[in-house]
Amino acid sequence: MNVTIINIGDELLLGQVVNTNASTMARMLAEAGMEVKRTMVVGDTYQDIWTAVDNAIHSSDAVLLTGGLGPTKDDITKKPLCDYFGSRLVENGVALENVRRLFAVRGFELTPVNRAQALVPECCEVLNNDMGTAPCMWFERGGTVLVSLPGVPFEMEWLMQNRVIPRLQQTFKTDIILNKNILTQGIGESFLSDLIEPWELALPECIRLAYLPVAGMTKLRLTARGTQAPLLHQAIDDAVRELYRMAGQYIVGEDCETLAELVHRRLTGRGLSLATAESCTGGTIASQLTAQAGASAYFRGGVVAYSNEVKESVLGVRRETLAAHGAVSEETAREMAEGVRQRLGADYAIATTGIAGPDGGTAEKPVGTVWIAVADATHTEAQLLNFPGRRRQQNIERTVNQAFAMLIRELCRKES
Repeated sequence: MNVTIINIGDELLLGQVVNTNASTMARMLAEAGMEVKRTMVVGDTYQDIWTAVDNAIHSSDAVLLTGGLGPTKDDITKKPLCDYFGSRLVENGVALENVRRLFAVRGFELTPVNRAQALVPECCEVLNNDMGTAPCMWFERGGTVLVSLPGVPFEMEWLMQNRVIPRLQQTFKTDIILNKNILTQGIGESFLSDLIEPWELALPECIRLAYLPVAGMTKLRLTARGTQAPLLHQAIDDAVRELYRMAGQYIVGEDCETLAELVHRRLTGRGLSLATAESCTGGTIASQLTAQAGASAYFRGGVVAYSNEVKESVLGVRRETLAAHGAVSEETAREMAEGVRQRLGADYAIATTGIAGPDGGTAEKPVGTVWIAVADATHTEAQLLNFPGRRRQQNIERTVNQAFAMLIRELCRKES
């Protein structure tokens, strides 16, 4: 089956809000064996919504809309849907009871404006939204399904997982889709492509390969599609085995979306702890680690040591080191990592210090100069990075991924 996604909202068109719904929905649908053919963003106007729905419904098995179902005047999605399906707005008992329940839980009075959220086209079926007051509406016409969901991301995701995808799977026959992520680091996307070209050309027809580069890392996603799960699993396993033979030195992990997730898994699995000392990355490493549930099992804490005074007083970096080598140096990075590891009682520590940009560089240490150190109780590894660009956020992201990759390699070194 093929699906069209339509995301509604002026704020999306103007770039005031990032459209995360499209990527989340596409990922969830793909994992369920459904192929997204198109995604569209349209504004909060009657004609735009009508036209988008009309175009999509004639070329798709299913059309999924988000947005425009709230209680305010700019939420107009119900009206064009009602007219398109030749229906009328009626108060739906399921939707009304859901609104009453949520308002009672919050201790709010049900106002006429909020009661109006229970008005839906008479021809639709309401899929109850346990997470919010906006209804989820299921329409069918000529074998095509249209589902209108709220635009609030956590409501949409809950409804997709618990209401929409199970119903779509009952309605349509879908393929089995298996995904395998391989994380590579230390080689650019184009160089990696050249290296594994013979392997890529030899992949069986049931497997598709995607290169997903981010700052300092390339994720390879293998997607196997078919009707027999054992054959797909075997095809994936065979392909991964051959990939390791050709590019194993650049592979740092599998079955994770990010290096932070891989670090989380390895430290948790081995019962090891980690501390961080960050200067140029400004707490980004700690933020990515603590964004994952269960990080308290291994993450001891972090210090954002932006000034030399904090590097000295909190991390124990020697004044002589800073005077002789500067804050951006191998010596300082090493002492930052060793200091935070000892002070926070961790098995491992990561330290970063550098010039993220766009200004602040010198002839000797230009923008993009970064030192990273990874320390354990017996060994400290340091690495110099020289990023060519002056884009601050990109340099920070590259540093973070390189730091995670260094830690992963140190953990692997101890395991071997």
